[in-house]
Amino acid sequence: METDYDVVILGAGAGGLAAGLYTTRAMLKTIILEQLGPGGQLLITDEIENYPGFPDGIKGQELAIRMEAQTTKFGAKIDYTEVITIEDIDQPIKVVKTDDRDFTARAIIIATGGSHNKLDVEGEDALAGRGVSYCAVCDGNFFRGQDVVVVGGGDAALDEGHYLSGIVNSVTIIHRRDELRAAKIVQERAFANEKVKFLWSHVVEEFRGDQALDRALVKDLKTDKTYEYPMAAAFIYVGFHPNTEYLQGLLELDAGGHVCTDINMRTKIPGVYACGDARAESTRQLGAAVGDGITAALAAFHDLST
Repeated sequence: METDYDVVILGAGAGGLAAGLYTTRAMLKTIILEQLGPGGQLLITDEIENYPGFPDGIKGQELAIRMEAQTTKFGAKIDYTEVITIEDIDQPIKVVKTDDRDFTARAIIIATGGSHNKLDVEGEDALAGRGVSYCAVCDGNFFRGQDVVVVGGGDAALDEGHYLSGIVNSVTIIHRRDELRAAKIVQERAFANEKVKFLWSHVVEEFRGDQALDRALVKDLKTDKTYEYPMAAAFIYVGFHPNTEYLQGLLELDAGGHVCTDINMRTKIPGVYACGDARAESTRQLGAAVGDGITAALAAFHDLST
């Protein structure tokens, strides 16, 4: 039976683009389906300092552009559409259903990555885009010279806080614990930054403002007292979840919704692979996502050739 493509890749983040580069170079007819834009998390990452080959670092958006250009240069197509579900996933010919058409393929590589978690507090949704943000690179310049907060205590929170410190007047890191979870080198940079301060053992209970965010109700977890804290913007980095809702009931997922794979990115269903942040036990690092994508592509090539 004829198919539209040999391989359909779901997601054009670093893992999906790396997979597409390898499948097309292996002469497999490939299309990458992406809902937003190529690059995934690269698009909301300012400076990348830990990707091999760039000793002076590289901007996330620039790296995304380069990866897309390299992958499409060798023949991969990118179609901007939303994946709704997969039908006949356990059959030799699989059907990927999107919001505008269906795509048939012999193999599917899942690379849909993940999204930032919300705090789920009052005012968060109402003030989203009006001071509440999940992307410092996207929105930081709107608050030049003002006082902002970053909620979280991991690498992403401190990295984005450091980025913001070059734009705004001050950055307050609000963290629910009295110590950080970020890597030591990231912590040391934050502690040395005179424009970054910390609100330890605090949580945000509500975002407030009439037309735009101007303050938040915060709670001191040690004293149990609540009070208003002024801010022009709040950037939220409190975790991440995989974009795999469309796979419920189709594939084996772990408790967090990540796709379970073996070391070669194969799922238990022949012809279906997963890579990057969407898969279980991912380290959520750029280099690891690229490696996963390459591994998935090579596994698909091997399986389709035998």
